[in-house]
Amino acid sequence: MVALRLLAPFFAAAVLGGGVAVGAVALLGGFDSSTTVVTETVEEPSSSAVSSGTMSVHEIYERSAPGVVRVNATSLSTSGADPFSGTTPTVQSLGSGFVLDKAGHIITNYHVVRGADRVTVSFSNQDTVKAKIVGFDPSTDLAVLQVDTSASALTPLPLGDSDHVRVGDPVVAIGNPFGLDRTATSGIISALQRLITAPNEFTIDHVIQTDAPINHGNSGGPLIDHHGKVIGVNTQIETGDGATGNVGIGFAVPSNTVKDVAAQILRTGRVDHAYLGIVGQALKASVAEKYNLATTSGVLVETVTPGSGAQKAGLKGGKTRVVVAGETYVLGGDVIVTVDGKKIASIEQLRDVVAAHKPGDKIELVIYRKAKKTSVTVTLGRQPPSPQG
Repeated sequence: MVALRLLAPFFAAAVLGGGVAVGAVALLGGFDSSTTVVTETVEEPSSSAVSSGTMSVHEIYERSAPGVVRVNATSLSTSGADPFSGTTPTVQSLGSGFVLDKAGHIITNYHVVRGADRVTVSFSNQDTVKAKIVGFDPSTDLAVLQVDTSASALTPLPLGDSDHVRVGDPVVAIGNPFGLDRTATSGIISALQRLITAPNEFTIDHVIQTDAPINHGNSGGPLIDHHGKVIGVNTQIETGDGATGNVGIGFAVPSNTVKDVAAQILRTGRVDHAYLGIVGQALKASVAEKYNLATTSGVLVETVTPGSGAQKAGLKGGKTRVVVAGETYVLGGDVIVTVDGKKIASIEQLRDVVAAHKPGDKIELVIYRKAKKTSVTVTLGRQPPSPQG
């Protein structure tokens, strides 16, 4: 049995993490796709890197390590005060992060600083400064911190374009595994378009899988490509047989998601995800043919969330549970075939269309209800704190 684990360890009370599922299907949501852009400028790479177009692991480390930080988060224990001493014990979480800009903004994971009463950031020169949490987004497991320190002490790392990465591309992870400061490990991109479960149980899309060894304490650290650009934020690892360490399967939130989320947080202090409000599943042709459905492709609406835009627009969920080739489907509900004129054949495609909007936007769905093709207009809502509301 395998389990995905968040990478930031907690000391003195508990270990943050536990089993979560790859490929979980969550209630559909997306985030505000405003055009605010996050960009950075950094020093030029060495002449050898420029001439070859790529950088060695050593060159990447020399250039990037000063911009990688250690994040320590402290929170009061939920067990309350010690009855003998009268003091409340604390829980400490260790993670990683990296400098985003000369204004002192730091990118890390939400689960590293979740519930923290005090956060500090340690730099490569051993300076430790107090950090303010600017904002966070549980749905993508990202957070933005800010430190008040001299701009000359900050080394921003450039964000790359995660849409252009390919399986087999070399990558370097830099972080603080088990508290070992600024450790570099290398590997390749093992797979793309993975789905992992966020701390609030929604699904994170387009996740990058890597075999670069990452462990507890790497959370929030950068995954860097061979051009020296951050193409992901290391977030989770998959473990097996009760183990807690690296087995060669790690996951990083893609840099293009980081750009969008960071831009919203820096602008408003929060991230608003658009929300459709269904649980669905891709319709396979074999299922459609077996049960004589009116279309062979689309998304089956299994359940509709009360009070959501989908429910208000009249979308209907299914009631008949069937098993085909070992997979369970819920039939009898609407089948979504296009959204805003785009054909939809998977949950991921539907989530991407929703994510391109913001709460309050209207989208037009073309659906099949039994044998009849019709259209409905849905006003997207704001994603709730969790799929359960």
